[in-house]
Amino acid sequence: MLRNIDISDISDGKKYSINDMARVGCSDCSGCSKCCSDMGDFIILDPYDAVRLCEGTGRNIGELLQNIIELTVVDGVVLPGLNVRDGKCHFLDCDGRCSVHEFRPSICRMFPLGRIFENGTHYFFLQKYECPAPNKTKVQIKKWLGEKDISFHEKFTDLWHYFLKDTQEIIAKSDDETAKRISLTILNEFYLKPYSDGNFLGQVCERINNTMISI
Repeated sequence: MLRNIDISDISDGKKYSINDMARVGCSDCSGCSKCCSDMGDFIILDPYDAVRLCEGTGRNIGELLQNIIELTVVDGVVLPGLNVRDGKCHFLDCDGRCSVHEFRPSICRMFPLGRIFENGTHYFFLQKYECPAPNKTKVQIKKWLGEKDISFHEKFTDLWHYFLKDTQEIIAKSDDETAKRISLTILNEFYLKPYSDGNFLGQVCERINNTMISI
């Protein structure tokens, strides 16, 4: 999602890499679930988020689209997102804990960090006002993200962001019919079309190449 903001207004002014330490530790949240409530209407999912949620919940994308995931338009592209219009995430249990923590979306893994994309890659920044927990401790960012394969995740994050950015620029210059076709192609190719086991990144690369040729 493209955001036109001044990072210095919402962060500590630093750019972090995955090997840096940032003050994000909050004693396992201590029962607080504020970050899972009042988040707007949607948590946008990337293709790997969607695959991981399907595997973790044992449901396919069609089943999740019935009552958990909803489609929305983001910068001209139709993308799936967790519907959180009711004020809190569907996956919060009765104790205010995340019931899908092991396979939660990447935006949830980052919080209270955000990403800034520059020069074909990305950095992290600490959102000062998002988490109310006091006396946060320093945690290495790659540990905070909790990804089993951090190298894969960093490569995929850049690949997906810059592909979306390129297609959004194409859509912005296209007529309505062409823009709709491109958007639906992205939805079908990267979310609705199943992935085979193994080499997810390679499959995404192949689909990106095919999509860019077709548009």
